[in-house]
Amino acid sequence: MNLCERLSQAINQWVERLLFGLGFAMAMIVAVQVFFRYVLNHSLFWSEELARYLLVWLTFLGASVAYHRGAHPGIDFFYVKMPPTIKKAARFLVHLTSLSLFGVMIFYGYRFTYFLRLQITPALHLPKWIIFSIIPISGLILMIHALTFLGKEFKGPARGS
Repeated sequence: MNLCERLSQAINQWVERLLFGLGFAMAMIVAVQVFFRYVLNHSLFWSEELARYLLVWLTFLGASVAYHRGAHPGIDFFYVKMPPTIKKAARFLVHLTSLSLFGVMIFYGYRFTYFLRLQITPALHLPKWIIFSIIPISGLILMIHALTFLGKEFKGPARGS
């Protein structure tokens, strides 16, 4: 396993742990909010905003884990009928295209985050750049995974799958 593969694997393991923590925190925040609203008749003003921002982070980080695992949705009607060399070329093209899109995600995600640098959230009073920094961060994680997949396509023989 080369350096890029080890880095991709380590990042993915860290992100999976983070996803568990974020998901658990979001579930607890929503449960506490329901308890406060319907049992104590007192709403927590910050809980909905925090749960929404946690969901944004869960979505972007979850996409990187799905990409790493190959669990993203796809239509393989034509792909399964291709010969192995064409399949390899198709996989290479998909990862190369993904790599360029992740670059766009990093570039414009950074620009958007920079644009929001002076804004704060209404309830939590957090800088919005912290919340939306997940866009370029997840783009970088996805790019590392894509580079790993491209490297595997270069060195591996044509596979039938």
